[in-house]
Amino acid sequence: MNIVAIVQARMGSKRLPNKVMRPIVGVPMIELLLTRLSHAKELNRIVVATSLNGENEPLITHVEKLGYLSMSGSENDVLQRYLDTARASNADVIVRITGDCPLIDPILVDKAVSQFKMQKVDYLTNTLPPTYPDGLDIEIFTLAALERAALETKEPHDREHVTPYLRSSGLFKTAGIKHKEDLSNLRWTVDEPLDFEVVSNVFEYFAPNILFSWKQVIQLEYNHPELFVANKTIMRNEGFLMGTGQKLWKHAKNVIPGGNMLLSKRPEMFLPEKWPAYFSKAKGCKIWDLDGNEYIDMSIMGIGTNILGYGHHEVDEAVMRTIQAGNMSTFNCPEEVYLAEKLIEIHPWADMARFARSGGEANAIAIRIARAASGKDKVAICGYHGWHDWYLSANLADDKSLDGHLLPGLEPNGVPRNLKGSVFPFRYNDFEELETLINSHEIGVIKMEVARNSGPENEFLHKVRDLATKHNIVLIFDECTSGFRETFGGLHLKYGVKPDLAMLGKALGNGYAITAIIGRSEIMEAAQSTFISSTFWTERIGPTAALKTLEVMEREKSWEKITTTGLNIRHRWKQLADKHGLSIEHWGLPALTGFTIKSKQYLAYKTLITQEMLAKGYLVGNSVYVSTEHTNNIIDYYFYELDNVFGLINECEHGRDVNTLLKGPVCHTTFKRLN
Repeated sequence: MNIVAIVQARMGSKRLPNKVMRPIVGVPMIELLLTRLSHAKELNRIVVATSLNGENEPLITHVEKLGYLSMSGSENDVLQRYLDTARASNADVIVRITGDCPLIDPILVDKAVSQFKMQKVDYLTNTLPPTYPDGLDIEIFTLAALERAALETKEPHDREHVTPYLRSSGLFKTAGIKHKEDLSNLRWTVDEPLDFEVVSNVFEYFAPNILFSWKQVIQLEYNHPELFVANKTIMRNEGFLMGTGQKLWKHAKNVIPGGNMLLSKRPEMFLPEKWPAYFSKAKGCKIWDLDGNEYIDMSIMGIGTNILGYGHHEVDEAVMRTIQAGNMSTFNCPEEVYLAEKLIEIHPWADMARFARSGGEANAIAIRIARAASGKDKVAICGYHGWHDWYLSANLADDKSLDGHLLPGLEPNGVPRNLKGSVFPFRYNDFEELETLINSHEIGVIKMEVARNSGPENEFLHKVRDLATKHNIVLIFDECTSGFRETFGGLHLKYGVKPDLAMLGKALGNGYAITAIIGRSEIMEAAQSTFISSTFWTERIGPTAALKTLEVMEREKSWEKITTTGLNIRHRWKQLADKHGLSIEHWGLPALTGFTIKSKQYLAYKTLITQEMLAKGYLVGNSVYVSTEHTNNIIDYYFYELDNVFGLINECEHGRDVNTLLKGPVCHTTFKRLN
């Protein structure tokens, strides 16, 4: 038999880029691995199998300089890469070694090959079950078995990880070798920066000898555990168990503070360690993850940006025409003028408009204009208004000031301390609290959401308007979230209350970045007395998308459709809760509807719902941002699957431990640092 060891290696590791060429004791890691492996007497040849990606050229050059053959194949279909390499090497038997195992022991390899020959099996491994330290993994299989697997399995998971079909299909004769003591908790592989630190410690300890045995490493770990402590929290075969999106998220936290750009999209807010995290495409109310899995989005629909659904063809076509014509130039885009005119037409009380690209920017612009117009610095706020210094300064006086405004747990580090006492929160529907603030401080601006979890009571909004007028205070309505949900325009149109300024965002561009600040001319003109300017506020895509989105919304009366759908969802949640004896409370606008199970374990139940529904192909939390793409058929199937999960929650309310059902940690609800 021609026994060929094929070492799988590439430069493009997401968690530890270029790891195989990183030096340990002055030698590239792949060279250490190949040198150690070359002392295995049962092997006839060693070949390195890498991918066709051009970034692997330094690896190929180095390997061939050392005298080893290298073969390049598919980046993702590693099974096919192995098969092509095995055929080119005339292999009868393949010994699979991965490039992240520099401590591979040639004596252990010889032992495994001898067992493979003696037992006459199709597949043998020392990882089924694992009893050796992670990083000594060996798999051996025949060319015939590999050819059959390549022919029969089309599953991406099987093709990425090469051997799952050999192990689990039941079609092959398999065997395993075990160590007398279970050492599978020891981690000697190199998949993360902390792994690299541990393995470097080992080689540095034994240097210049690189041919020490795995048993010597065991003794070293017993005698000097401090050399191995860095990666103790990493789970064995974590990469094998994780989807592509989960792996990328884990890497993202190392290269992006917080992992991403938006707290609300962190996987920890949905299903820690299990959420797919990234998408490859989105259409209608469906999303596909990086592994090609399809999900129906019954959660936050792009954080409420897509009332018309993902990838609406008319909006996208308008944007594509803009891209072809040119998005930026020295001249201004005419679409911003047309958009200003349209928004003023929808809101007759407003005379002028300015544009930005995010809600936080729009809020900051509005505050700047309002302070300039009023001549006063102090602001009374109610609701969530972004991340800028002016808003977070509310927590300088009391780190719980914003707890009722969607940001519990936030510390305003980095916000200048001299902003303390410039922003004062008040509770929605608590007119007396606002009145007290105004009587106690020289308030120049009131900024508030028109409604979020509940509507106004006792003419609250009208009283606020009268109070602002009486004290010559600029009244701002933040409608970045509420706009276009129940009316064609700002929600304040429903209540008949006219602010001085208002912001519109999120749904305005159906997924394209555009926000608007609209207002009365005598207030808006104050923008000329200060400096508010940004290059990318002049790009053309945002206004183009907004104009087409408004056209489609107006034609289809989208706000009526999503409100009706949201009320239906809310009603059916209540029916389902009653069926299973659960008590729930509703909150939010009908088109942004949500519920909370009245239980001390509500957060665990929310996590359970997400976990179980994800397995059924749904992205689910305890709220739905409704789009026109959420058809009755989709909602019917959603409730069919949710019925079973509510049944599980009922069991937990009657004694079953919900933690035994969860496959990971409970989701977050507050601002938390990520490690």
